[in-house]
Amino acid sequence: MELKGKKIAVLMESDFYEKEIFYYQSRFPQEGIELHFLTRLWGQEKLTFKGHEERAPFECSESFEKMDGPALKSFAAIIIPAGYVADRLRYTEDPKQIPPAALFMQRAFADRNILKGVICHGLWLLSPVARVIKGRKLTVHNNLIGDARNYGARYVDADVVVDRDLVTARTGGHCQAFAEKIIELLARK
Repeated sequence: MELKGKKIAVLMESDFYEKEIFYYQSRFPQEGIELHFLTRLWGQEKLTFKGHEERAPFECSESFEKMDGPALKSFAAIIIPAGYVADRLRYTEDPKQIPPAALFMQRAFADRNILKGVICHGLWLLSPVARVIKGRKLTVHNNLIGDARNYGARYVDADVVVDRDLVTARTGGHCQAFAEKIIELLARK
């Protein structure tokens, strides 16, 4: 598998699941994948987030905001991680506006060449743009099965599910199987 030069973006915010994020930091580069962590920087050069369980710090200095089309297309995959990252990223100052992170994911879903990965509670970020997963097969944390169905998705009782350019996993504890499936699919491209 030659994945050198491929890029994966992982969205980031506080309350991330440390074991998942630290696993990605190790595993994806082993395959030659360039890993980027993207967030909403709120006009700052960088932000430090805290993990959910051990409060581990994580510094992030890249933003998805104002990312142009060519920059977005440069990513082979975009991952919405477990924990409460998605809930924090779906904040919007104006309730009449779709959150910037949800708009970013909507743009990613419009490009079938970009693999989208959603694990555990990551599904929350797609609630404002639920049409992107309507009719799609996926799995989520057991707490979000009703959400998935309300979004119009087809819930599958499995640890990892692939539906074309969408890879989903049940919990952050399934991050290894999730990452391996993403690696496998990227190797085919």
